[in-house]
Amino acid sequence: MARKIKVLVTDDQTELALELKSVLETDSEIEVVGIASDGFDALNKMAENTPDVVLLDIRMPNMNGVVATQRIKAEYPDTKVVILTTFDDSDYILNAINNGASGYLLKDIGATALIDAVKNAYEGDTILPAKIARRITVAAKHVAADREIKLTRAFNMSDREVQIALMMYEGFTNRQISAALKLTEGTTRNYVSSIYEKTHSENRADAIRAIKEVL
Repeated sequence: MARKIKVLVTDDQTELALELKSVLETDSEIEVVGIASDGFDALNKMAENTPDVVLLDIRMPNMNGVVATQRIKAEYPDTKVVILTTFDDSDYILNAINNGASGYLLKDIGATALIDAVKNAYEGDTILPAKIARRITVAAKHVAADREIKLTRAFNMSDREVQIALMMYEGFTNRQISAALKLTEGTTRNYVSSIYEKTHSENRADAIRAIKEVL
C-alpha cells in the first residue's frame, strides 16, 4: 500500500479543526498527523512530524496564515500549504500565493471537494475555487495598474516605457522584450536607453534598482 498523505490542520477554532480532521480521515489515503492552533504551533508540530500538506487558516492570532506560509515554505519547501478562509480577501489571497501557498479553500467546502483538494495539492496542483480565481484576476489587474501609475509619476515615462520598464524588472532581456512586443531590437534599445535616462541610471542593474525602489 502506498504511503498515506500526511496532513497538518491549523486553525484557532478547535471545533472546526476537529471537523476537518474527521472529514479527511474518512479517506484511507490521508492521515491527519496533528492539529495546530496558530502559525507558531504549526511550525513546532512540523519539527516533530513534517506533513506533506498543511491546511492553514488565514486569520489566526500570534502568526497569521500569510506569515506562516512564508515561514513554512522557507523551512519546508516540499510541504504544500493550502489556505483555509471564510474571507475572499484579495490582499490576503495574493500575499499567500506569492509566499508559496498552493491555493485557497473556502471553509464551507464540501467533504469530497476537501479530500480532492488535499490530494491535488499533494500532487502539485494549484487549488483555487472559481470565486477566488476571479478575485485574484481583478486584484492582479489593480496591482499592475498601481505599478504603472507609480512609474509614470516617478519618472514621467510613456505607456510603452512603463511596459518595458516592468518587463526589465521581471527579468526580460531586450531580445525577449522585442519578441513579446513585436518591436525591432533597435527600437527596444532606444526605449531602454530612455528608461536609463529617466531613472538616472548608467546600466540595466541601476535602472532595475531604481524601478524596484518606486514599486
